[in-house]
Amino acid sequence: MKRDHVPADELPTIDSIEIAAARIAPWVRRTGILRSASLDALANCEILFKCENLQRTGAFKFRGACNAVFSLDDTEAARGIATQSSGNHGAAIARAAQLRGVPAYVVVPANIAATKRAAVVRNGARVIDCEPTLAARNAGMAAVIASTGAAAVHPYDDARVIAGQGTATLELIAQARKIDFALDTVMAPVSGGGLLSGTALAAHGRDARIEVWGAEPAAAADAQASLAQHRRITDWPIATICDGLRATLGVLPFAILSKHAAGIVTATEEQIVAAMRLLFERLKLVVEPSGAVPLAAILAHPGRFAGKRVGVILSGGNVDLERLPWQ
Repeated sequence: MKRDHVPADELPTIDSIEIAAARIAPWVRRTGILRSASLDALANCEILFKCENLQRTGAFKFRGACNAVFSLDDTEAARGIATQSSGNHGAAIARAAQLRGVPAYVVVPANIAATKRAAVVRNGARVIDCEPTLAARNAGMAAVIASTGAAAVHPYDDARVIAGQGTATLELIAQARKIDFALDTVMAPVSGGGLLSGTALAAHGRDARIEVWGAEPAAAADAQASLAQHRRITDWPIATICDGLRATLGVLPFAILSKHAAGIVTATEEQIVAAMRLLFERLKLVVEPSGAVPLAAILAHPGRFAGKRVGVILSGGNVDLERLPWQ
């Protein structure tokens, strides 16, 4: 998508997210929530973690993929599903297409993590390699669509995907209310922005007073710059351990976050690795670097969240256990 202005009627809404929640209910996991008194003490705030690292295919991406794939009519779906991905979205599309009984074609960068490539293949998709640039991924996806007639499902610039991702926050808010945990803030990592924009729509659809913050690596801070400058920054030099956060902010997410996000906070690579290790040690959870960024950003900016009740989406847990970053 080259345009930056998006008509309001093309954006998803809280109604879209509620419809998505009903559509994907037979397939997605209602992931659990966790607390840690020791992490609360470190952060000087109360944190409620939403464990999307335990979602099917190991990441929140299954929600958006499932909503997009199952929203297609039978004729569209029969031609297959095409996408591009750094890993988690590709595996999610592959699994959703497998459940629907239709082909999936996933364009991936040549430097994709081995564990993520294996997940795409294991879930039955055809993998098409490309150079490790966003332009190459988009071009590869366009070529697949031209040759197969497959339906396009973009990893984040797709209203159906954004609505699906927002269902995680609907669940989080409901789970928080059951334990009398009144959320002041909800935080999610941001890259292309599908998760954070869905998070923002869901949070404000339920409670307008909740602040929505994004977290991203300082080495990939295009979303922070885009919102600060009121225009999408698409040429930011990105070099981060967080392989799931290397895309630039999409058109639809930018439009949503410009209205709904309180801001974006960042963390250094060292802070992200330290937060990832804390999550392993304190929550006993496998969380990938991208999923650790919100905790890293909270710890890096303690004054901003001091005394707050913060919901954090642990976005994924697909880690190469042979190459943990602290080894």
